[in-house]
Amino acid sequence: MNMVNLTINGFKVSVPEGTSILDAAKKVNVHIPTLCYLDLHDIKMVNRTASCRVCVVEVEGRRNLAPACATEVTEGMVVKTDTLRAIKARRTMVELLLSDHPTDCLVCEKNTQCQLQKLAADLGVRKIRYKGKMSTYPKDSSSESIYRNLDKCIMCRRCETMCNEVQTCNVYSAVDRGFETVVSPAFGLPMIDTQCTFCGQCVAVCPTAALTQISHVAKVWEALSDPDKFVIVQTAPAIRVALGEKFGMEPGTIVTGKMVAALRRLGFDKVFDTDFAADVTILEEAHEFIDRLQNGGRLPILTSCCPSWVKFIEHQFPDLLDIPSTCKSPHIMFGTIAKTYLADKMGIDPEKIVVVSVMPCLAKKYEVVRPELQHEGKKNVDLVITTRELADMLLEAGIDFASLPDEDFDNPLGESTGASVIFGTTGGVIEAALRTAYEWLTNETLEDVEFHSVRGLDGLKEATVNINGEEIRIGVAHGLGNARKLLESIQKGESRYHAIEIMACPGGCIDGGGQPYHFGNLEIVKKRMEAIYTEDRNKKIRKSHENPEVLKMYKEYIGEVGGEKAHELLHTHYTKREKI
Repeated sequence: MNMVNLTINGFKVSVPEGTSILDAAKKVNVHIPTLCYLDLHDIKMVNRTASCRVCVVEVEGRRNLAPACATEVTEGMVVKTDTLRAIKARRTMVELLLSDHPTDCLVCEKNTQCQLQKLAADLGVRKIRYKGKMSTYPKDSSSESIYRNLDKCIMCRRCETMCNEVQTCNVYSAVDRGFETVVSPAFGLPMIDTQCTFCGQCVAVCPTAALTQISHVAKVWEALSDPDKFVIVQTAPAIRVALGEKFGMEPGTIVTGKMVAALRRLGFDKVFDTDFAADVTILEEAHEFIDRLQNGGRLPILTSCCPSWVKFIEHQFPDLLDIPSTCKSPHIMFGTIAKTYLADKMGIDPEKIVVVSVMPCLAKKYEVVRPELQHEGKKNVDLVITTRELADMLLEAGIDFASLPDEDFDNPLGESTGASVIFGTTGGVIEAALRTAYEWLTNETLEDVEFHSVRGLDGLKEATVNINGEEIRIGVAHGLGNARKLLESIQKGESRYHAIEIMACPGGCIDGGGQPYHFGNLEIVKKRMEAIYTEDRNKKIRKSHENPEVLKMYKEYIGEVGGEKAHELLHTHYTKREKI
């Protein structure tokens, strides 16, 4: 590797050839402000459009200022990042961005979390000297998941890089020219009419409020205040390892008990755990896998818990729609169970039940309105809020989250196993399924339940598990770009897997589009993952098929795993969709 020697603000530094000035400066702890730049090396995304010019520096011998994020170092280069000329240029660029930006910061969803707002404060921008035309565009809330307000788009193009290079959905691109240029779907189509999967990763990287979630908070408050409604809440496994971040706790802090206590204080009639339905999912999915394996069914079987991944295959690989598991996602299964089994058990009219899901995912908001996932023409889940939205509700209610005592979920839909907890991270669903499938196929007790080969943040993982002398080949992908590679290898006949898990978001649900923002700090994602596995190890029961409340439900209400009633309540079908 060739090394390059240069000087930055008087500091000597040696870095590999091809390094940017920005990265070289980090070696000597020199901070250069950025806005459009975003580096997510762990998921192979670097946005270096250099469109904002906020990172400009002076390079000796050059007339023009250079964008540090997109300028490679050269031998003997002398860089100055803190000259008055560079600082003034950065302020000017931010002022120009602000001159075409709404000034509704106090009521903006990204208030205090907006990177443009923070940059303006850091650079000491106290007035905007430039006046002129303000961009105005129609707002788009068509998707039920993502709210687009192009008035706040600063053309950083982070969303475009994430959507096109990482997720390979190719929904966003620069549209129009000059002052009218924005990042948008082709022809300005509403999001619902595109091949967007609503994963929300564009929202996760947007530095302003050009892309945000469609909020259901007001509707949840309304339901909670209605005396004629029986409002129950379910929480996904990834929530408990991320919610604490919104209240100043260390990333990866497990706040399960405090979360339950907080939800009760908000007024929910019952506080349940999506993990219960995740255990149900494993029973149905493992049964389906074994049936295909033993009876010559279509393999590989693909997990179907992620609504973004499901919509991705519907658009991009409609010829493969016979291979995903027909299981509904856990939170939709939960809604079905709540409005049938639980309603019957508690003697409550299902019409009075309102099911609220707390999810790390924006696509869950879209998922609940899919007609294929409704029961007898009615939604199984009524409202979905994200981790961020739950935190907002707790702040609105004045609840001191950190001081809350730990409380347990309500039963019967609050009982869960370690296998269901690991659904929250990449590799978790397939590992949970293996724990059950192994014992059902061998009639032996699986002593070591941890399958480390399917864990970690590698985009594509492979594992082989010996079950009854047969080598079961497993594939795991997270991030839709990796999913595309895996599916293309299946189409070409290059891959011969028995089972595959796919999650749309890099890292899985722990890094879903509705989680607390981290803007590229993937150490936070790793800590959430570690916490998920800690929660699993702390569970007394770690196999889904040993959940006593799940077994009781099958005995009392559903009947056989994979039976007629199970298929009526817990399974679905898929829809071929056009590429747009």
